[in-house]
Amino acid sequence: MISAGSRHWFAPTASVVIALVLSVVPLPDAVGAFRPDWVVVVLLYWSLIEPRRYGLLSAFWIGIVLDTLTGSLLGQHSLALLLVVYLSQRLYLRIRTFPASQVATIVIGLLALYELVLLLIDGFAGRQVPFVERWAPVVTGGLLWLLVLVAIERSRQAAEARM
Repeated sequence: MISAGSRHWFAPTASVVIALVLSVVPLPDAVGAFRPDWVVVVLLYWSLIEPRRYGLLSAFWIGIVLDTLTGSLLGQHSLALLLVVYLSQRLYLRIRTFPASQVATIVIGLLALYELVLLLIDGFAGRQVPFVERWAPVVTGGLLWLLVLVAIERSRQAAEARM
């Protein structure tokens, strides 16, 4: 049984570990390009839900772990995650008042910014990534965000109905 004190770190830690695993699980070539940026979506979620606990330091270390797991340039994902989490925390109070459609639009914009930073770093390093592999995760990440919001809203409504 999980105590009340450990619940504060168990769900975020478990979700980040699952996101890291989903980021490196091999997929067939046909669907591999459409893999969402799981880590970014999860980190955005937790930085918007609990911004004081899951912020820039979390983004940095999770980015280093992601760089290590994927074999990319060390610091590449860290820099992109730091920028995305920083902007999400700067806009935190505004984002929380928006309806779900506007939040999804902002998340898609932040995912596009993440991919743009990776594109710039890859460009400086001389690495070319096909167009679909670069921008398809933005679309699938936005769809994933909408699914997460719908699931959370339904579970919240079910919990209120039980009360």
